[in-house]
Amino acid sequence: MSETTEQFISIAHLAASGRRPAETPRRQPSVAVLIPCFNEESSIGTVIDDFRAALPGAAIHVYDNNSTDRTASVARAHGAMVGSESLQGKGHVVRRMFADIDADVYVLVDGDDTYDAKVAPGMTKLLLDRRLDMVSAVRDTPEPEAYRLGHRLGNAILTGMVRRVFGSGISDMLSGYRVFSRRFVKSFPALAGGFETETEFTVHALALNMPVAEVRSAYRSRPAGSHSKLNTIPDGLRILREIVTLIEHERPLTFSAVVMAVLISLALALGLPVIITFLHTGLVDRLPTAVLSASLVLLASLSLGCGLILDAVTHGRKEMKRLAYLAIPPPPVP
Repeated sequence: MSETTEQFISIAHLAASGRRPAETPRRQPSVAVLIPCFNEESSIGTVIDDFRAALPGAAIHVYDNNSTDRTASVARAHGAMVGSESLQGKGHVVRRMFADIDADVYVLVDGDDTYDAKVAPGMTKLLLDRRLDMVSAVRDTPEPEAYRLGHRLGNAILTGMVRRVFGSGISDMLSGYRVFSRRFVKSFPALAGGFETETEFTVHALALNMPVAEVRSAYRSRPAGSHSKLNTIPDGLRILREIVTLIEHERPLTFSAVVMAVLISLALALGLPVIITFLHTGLVDRLPTAVLSASLVLLASLSLGCGLILDAVTHGRKEMKRLAYLAIPPPPVP
């Protein structure tokens, strides 16, 4: 008698007797805390200690991004696993961490000790219980110096643009404190090099209609000796450029329709006086303007045609990304 047949008969006997076979113990999901760092010597030790206390079973990984201070040695002294990335920029560090580290749940947080580690267990539980792919911390602070007005205003404008185009699932697009599923991390393309990577997180989730959620979290000022690496205007412009690029790639028909509308408006502004004059006199007195207006209309039509073609291509790319996402198993139920 084969082993499979014996197992089947054993299960049948247990069912007939009303007893249930012994269940295999469920595996607890593994959790990794990812902390990208650049010159965070004064705060990294506190961040590691706080997250070890909040998530006792988690593996804590610190990746040093060409720091000129003792960030790496302090992280090792506090028991973190330390890696490095030579390409400068948060996006490059995130790409390396996502590629190198295997876990069921990933907690990504900045190393500047501005986020509350006590929120991490709740965010992790929410992600596992509701089978989500991303939980983002919405920054909540009464300290004006912790979340400067320029950063707050820029975040509101940029987040509003993304919500308008991709959906309203995220209200703090530039938060550096998030929890991800393995499905999200291993299907995330990670193309950005700097702080634009937060924008990529949001658009990747919304474009594929992933289940996401937000929780409010305290946000505090940096400790003494720690300095922000974010430059409001230059980095804001880089993030704006990234948003426009992502709209072009993920919503090409929308992007082309906007370009077409601009070209048509310009053509009407230039060509309408010529048309009115022609209707009254039968003459085209400004031929170069008429040619320019006609050319703008042709360009607008070409823009719309390209948008329709690229929209079909993007639909195919989206299907492939969705299949790649579904090929990764979800985290085990705790």
